[in-house]
Amino acid sequence: MVVRTYEEEIKFFEKINPHTWRIKKGFQPNMNVEGLFYVNESLERIMFDELQESISSKGAGCFLPGVKQIANVAALPGIVGKSIGLPDIHSGYGFAIGNIAAFDMEDPDSVVSPGGVGFDINCGVRLIRTNLFEKDVLDAKEKMAQNLYDNIPVGVGTKGVIPMTKASLDEALRLGMDWSIKEGFAWPEDKEHCEEFGKMPNADPSKVSTKAKQRGCPQLGTLGAGNHYAEIQVVEKIYNESAAKTMGIVETGQVCVMIHSGSRGFGHQVATDALVEMEKAMKRDKIKTNDRQLACARIESKEGQDYLKAMAAAANFAWVNRTSMTHLTRQAFAKQFKMSADDLDMHVIYDVSHNIAKIEDHIVDGKPKKLLVHRKGSTRAFAPKHPQIPADYQEIGQPVLIGGTMGTCSYVLTGTETAMSETFGSTCHGAGRALSRAKSRRSLDHEPAERYLGLNRGGVWTTSRC
Repeated sequence: MVVRTYEEEIKFFEKINPHTWRIKKGFQPNMNVEGLFYVNESLERIMFDELQESISSKGAGCFLPGVKQIANVAALPGIVGKSIGLPDIHSGYGFAIGNIAAFDMEDPDSVVSPGGVGFDINCGVRLIRTNLFEKDVLDAKEKMAQNLYDNIPVGVGTKGVIPMTKASLDEALRLGMDWSIKEGFAWPEDKEHCEEFGKMPNADPSKVSTKAKQRGCPQLGTLGAGNHYAEIQVVEKIYNESAAKTMGIVETGQVCVMIHSGSRGFGHQVATDALVEMEKAMKRDKIKTNDRQLACARIESKEGQDYLKAMAAAANFAWVNRTSMTHLTRQAFAKQFKMSADDLDMHVIYDVSHNIAKIEDHIVDGKPKKLLVHRKGSTRAFAPKHPQIPADYQEIGQPVLIGGTMGTCSYVLTGTETAMSETFGSTCHGAGRALSRAKSRRSLDHEPAERYLGLNRGGVWTTSRC
C-alpha cells in the first residue's frame, strides 16, 4: 500500500475553473476515468481539510474522504465520462453523497453498485403548491404546523395510517403511484408531475426479501427521522417569473409544502440484502474494487438484475410513501381551512428522486450511449424539450427541487443543457456543509438548532425560492 504525504496527494488535483476541480488518474489505484467535483470556496476548504485529516489520522473514521471516494468510483468497471461530485458532496457509504457515475450498458464488464444508490432508495423531494398566502394564515402558523405533525407519523419506529396487507404491498411495489391513484390516495394528475410518472416498470416484488416487506408494510405514509421533513414553506423570491408561473408559483408569499422522505426500512433492507449477494458475486466473477463498501455486480448478472428489480420496487415504495403523505397533508389543510384540497389548489409541482440508478440515453464523447446512471444524493435535471419530462414543463426544463437544511431556504430550479453535457443531466440534491461531520459533532449543540427552528416538531415553517 502506497502512503503519501498531503503535499504528494494534492499534486493529483487540478483546479480547472473557480468552482471545478479535476482528480487525475493515479490518485487512487486503477482509475478508468478522471474524477471531477464542483465546490465553492468554503466547500473546497472542507474537501481538502477532510483529506488532510484522514492522512494525519492514518485513515481512521467511518468513511473515506469524499475526494478518495470519487476516485475509487472512477476505478469501477465500465464507468464512462467522469466520476462526478456535485456541490453538496460529502463522504458516504462507498460512493460519496453527491456522487454521480454512469456505466456503459453495452460493456459486459459494467457494474451496478448499491453504494451508488444509497440505503434510502428513492429518497426524494416533493413540492405541493396552494393558493394560500402568508398574510392569510399568519395567525394560524403554529396550528398549521401542529396539524401537519398530527397527521403525518414522524420518527424512528412510527407506523403509517395507510392500511396494507402482503398482497396490497406487492401490488403497490409493482404499480407505484398507479396503486395510490387506484386506492384513492392520489389525484390522477399527480403522477404527471413525478419523475418516471411515479413508477419504475421493471419492479419485481418477488426479488424483495420477506424481511424487507415486513419492515416496509407498516411504514407507508411515514416521514421517518434524520434529515427528513415535511415543511410548510413560503415563496420568498422569484428569479424567473415565466418558469415559476408555469409551475403554478404566482407570487411571493405563496404557501407551499415540501416533503423530503424515501423508502424507509424497506429500501434499507433491499440495499443490505443486495450487498451480501454482491460480495459473493464479486468473488465468483473476480471483480476487484478499491473499497469493500463498493460491492457491486455485473449489470447483466443474476445479482445485478435482481438488485435492479428490487431497487425499482423500493423506488415505487418511496413514491407511494410520498404520495400517501401528500394525501395526509391535503387532509390536514382541508381540516384547517374547511375547504377541499382541490379548492386550495394543492397540486403537486414536482417530485424528484435523489437516490436511484436508472437506464438513460446520453451523449458520451460525441456518441449516443445507453447508460446505467447512479445518482446518490444528486437530482436529475433534464433540459427543456427532453422527452422524459412533463408536457407542460417542456419549455422550461425539468423542475429541480433543492431542499435546504431544515428551517432554511429551499430552491426550485430547472434543468439545463449544461447539466446534460457535463453531469449526465444532474445537479445537487440539497444544502451543502459548512462543517465536516467530525467538526459538527465537536462544535454543535442541539439547543441553538432548536431555538433557530422555533418549532421542535415535524412541521416547520420556512421559505423557498424559485
